[in-house]
Amino acid sequence: MALIKKLIVTGAIVSVAAVAGFQWWASRPITTEGPAIPFAIASGSGVGSAAQQMVSAGVPVNPFLFGMLARVTGQAGRLKAGSYELDPSTSPQRLLSKLVRGEFAQDSLTVIEGWTFRQMRQVVDAAPNLKHDTAKLSDQELLAKVTSDYKAPEGLFFPDTYLFAKGTSDLDVYKQAHEAMVKRLKAAWDKRETGLPYTEPYQALIMASLIEKETGKKNERGMIAGVFVNRLRTGMLLQTDPTVIYGMGDKYQGKIRKKDLETDTPYNTYTRAGLPPTPIALPGVESLAAALAPARTEALYFVSRGDGTSHFSENLDEHNRAVNQYQRGGNGAAGGAANGVPK
Repeated sequence: MALIKKLIVTGAIVSVAAVAGFQWWASRPITTEGPAIPFAIASGSGVGSAAQQMVSAGVPVNPFLFGMLARVTGQAGRLKAGSYELDPSTSPQRLLSKLVRGEFAQDSLTVIEGWTFRQMRQVVDAAPNLKHDTAKLSDQELLAKVTSDYKAPEGLFFPDTYLFAKGTSDLDVYKQAHEAMVKRLKAAWDKRETGLPYTEPYQALIMASLIEKETGKKNERGMIAGVFVNRLRTGMLLQTDPTVIYGMGDKYQGKIRKKDLETDTPYNTYTRAGLPPTPIALPGVESLAAALAPARTEALYFVSRGDGTSHFSENLDEHNRAVNQYQRGGNGAAGGAANGVPK
């Protein structure tokens, strides 16, 4: 009825039957089955051009009637450019509403906790529904377009699932993930325990990345953080294998040898004191929290039991017994220091 009144107000000279037929057309599904039909409306398009773009993309809508519908409802100048999908059972009225509201076709991309920035880039580059504006940029060039506050991109992007309109620039996803990490890091830093051996939030981010790579057990992250903080406070080397692996880069082939532990790199915490120069992975919210609120413990060592959990020790003798039991005795993964075992 409202549509009929709008037709009459605009002065359209049509019969009652024509008006009723137009209203029937506007409320009936354009398609009733089949997959969604993707289409895009270019920036600056008028309603006539938008209708033709939809038809060219395979949307079986009458462009003349659709243009009339937009004009008589006063929506002709309010269409938003972007990527859309026509779902089955969508009527012309509902389609017009989608274009006016900007209900763009969406996709999602998931970034996993513990990934390196290199792994994140590979997934972003392979996302079929993103516009790949950063594909030819170096890591430093990409980072410069996201933020000027850091020199290296590792660890600066929060692992999460991100929704985006199809056709969105991949740079927007990077910006969204970076803003999320900045927000999460600030929240954790503002709630930090007193007396921690960090002078700035970035150091806590580095620590969180070490915790993320050392364990997948949420309930152990606080203890891992406690061990590392104790070591920093007492001047002990961190001696954590994931930093060695990160420093090896492409040379790492799945196993750490004694030679690798002794080969100095900026990330080798067996040869260099303190934290590595940058994060080594993308830490999640639990690791951020653990880095800034570590468990209160006297432990200085931990060793993998081989079942995903760790044994924590306060002195070297206890630690060596645990290594013999869980790693050299055949009950755990072999390799001693190659399983995240600080010495």
